[in-house]
Amino acid sequence: MNFEELNLAPAIVQAVREQGYDTPTPIQAQAIPVVLQGSDLLAGAQTGTGKTAAFTLPMLQRLTESEGSRNKWGNKAIRALILAPTRELAAQVEENVRLYAAHLDIKSTVIFGGVGMNPQIDRIKKGVDVLVATPGRLLDLQQQGFLDLSTVEILVLDEADRMLDMGFIHDVKKVLALVPKDKQSLLFSATFSDEIRELANGLLKNPQSIQVTPRNTTVQRIKQVIHPVGRGKKKQVLLHIVQENNWSQVLVFTRTKFGANNVAEYLSKNGVSAMALHGNKSQSARTQALEGFKSGDLRALVATDIAARGIDIDELPNVVNYEIPNVSEDYVHRIGRTGRAGREGNAVSLVCMDEEGFMMDIERFTKQDIPVQVLEGFGPEEGEKAEPIAMGRQTIWGGAGKAPGRDVMQAAAKAARQEMMERVRTNKVARGPGGGNAGGGQRGGNAKRSPGPRGERAEGGADFGGEGMDQARREQRPPRRDGRQGPRHPSGEARGPQRQSQGPRQGGAGAGRGPRQDSERQPRADAHLGTQFGGTVDGRDHRRSGAAQPDPMRTSVDSMAERGRRGGFGGGNRNGGGGGGGRGGRNHSFSR
Repeated sequence: MNFEELNLAPAIVQAVREQGYDTPTPIQAQAIPVVLQGSDLLAGAQTGTGKTAAFTLPMLQRLTESEGSRNKWGNKAIRALILAPTRELAAQVEENVRLYAAHLDIKSTVIFGGVGMNPQIDRIKKGVDVLVATPGRLLDLQQQGFLDLSTVEILVLDEADRMLDMGFIHDVKKVLALVPKDKQSLLFSATFSDEIRELANGLLKNPQSIQVTPRNTTVQRIKQVIHPVGRGKKKQVLLHIVQENNWSQVLVFTRTKFGANNVAEYLSKNGVSAMALHGNKSQSARTQALEGFKSGDLRALVATDIAARGIDIDELPNVVNYEIPNVSEDYVHRIGRTGRAGREGNAVSLVCMDEEGFMMDIERFTKQDIPVQVLEGFGPEEGEKAEPIAMGRQTIWGGAGKAPGRDVMQAAAKAARQEMMERVRTNKVARGPGGGNAGGGQRGGNAKRSPGPRGERAEGGADFGGEGMDQARREQRPPRRDGRQGPRHPSGEARGPQRQSQGPRQGGAGAGRGPRQDSERQPRADAHLGTQFGGTVDGRDHRRSGAAQPDPMRTSVDSMAERGRRGGFGGGNRNGGGGGGGRGGRNHSFSR
């Protein structure tokens, strides 16, 4: 099949060919006819499968078939609205719209937070057919009277699962109230949950459903491998892998902003050009890092999960999970940065004992056994055991065994706070007046310095892309339920999903089992690290899709909702509160 057979206009087909594409991908072949006939669409497709063109090409065709109305300034009114969770993704989508509309009388623009409003307002006043936006800035400009969404004919929610995970559900619902009810609606998501289906039920009318890959799975072209490593050897392992394989381009994922800076600095000092990408970066610094990475000037880009959304490099060959995500869906999104547009890719996970439980959950979630390859000389030290993971002021548990008691988690959280404060003091002395971060973590010229320890917390949507600032201008946030002052997410809940387990991990038929007695059993040889239990737990295969497997439809949003109904952990949760076993929800801001 070729694009002409999809009944696309010659001008659109010409633009597609100019970008080097001749044959539509499966999601494009299935979605384009549905959108052309005017039906609503619910599409499940992994990142890198060509889903942007799947909704952009037929959308452009439909816009050319009729004349649009005018805005109050007498210019083109907005006829198509595309919502994206992050500014990088929004910018990438709008770039694709411009490329595919190169031979059409279609104008587009993108708006997002973190940059000045005036240029965006000017472009809107001059008239656009297609608007790509992040929810925060969109609502901000609308409430100031610069946007009229009553003329929208087509609404697209791109990466809807990430939008919900970032807590934009309330903003999305506000946007839905501003657009006409008789519009055409398209929803694209890499993973599905009850919340996604609920959103689809309220948004879509008699939708066609398309699923080009099994739900909650990874792209088969991606070669995945696990390297068991010692806790203190990850940076050396990463450098070894990059140099040994002579990688010219690798995307590295860390859990926190500080971790991204630290890893990028280490690589740069050891001869691998690298920069960090995270929410504390200015827009100019992030643009510089992305352009350097795409052009090949940088060999490594070290990013947090949210900051990496929208990185679209067709031939990106390698992704490294330097730190394993505590939310399984994030793993799917991470490695989806490679293996794009039908190409092959490598996804390497560096797993220490502290994270083996996370990796086991990922294997269950994606229903696969990921090969394990031991790197001689980089494994765990003799006697090394799993420890709580420090994330900002909090700690979480990611080991394969039962979480330690409350006292241990409290002690770990206290030690983490002390270490973080000492690090902040050291950095201030090292920077001096007007100084910046060293190595790959240096910020752009107009970036604000992190306000003490808060700047080193894990990546979260409230800090990202100015969306949190836009939201703060729209509404006054009430005090938190625990009496402490501090930012709240617009939804009223702390942001960022956390992985949680009371003894057995939640979900599926195994949710009601009692706590595992891992300490009473002997390690199995097939464990990832050779020192944990790996293949079976309590005689049950942790990779098997039977009764012991968690619900694959379960997402971080489910976890947040469930934690809202439960109390704090009793020594068995994966999430340990730094303040004496607080609610799991209090850890959300440190989940990325």
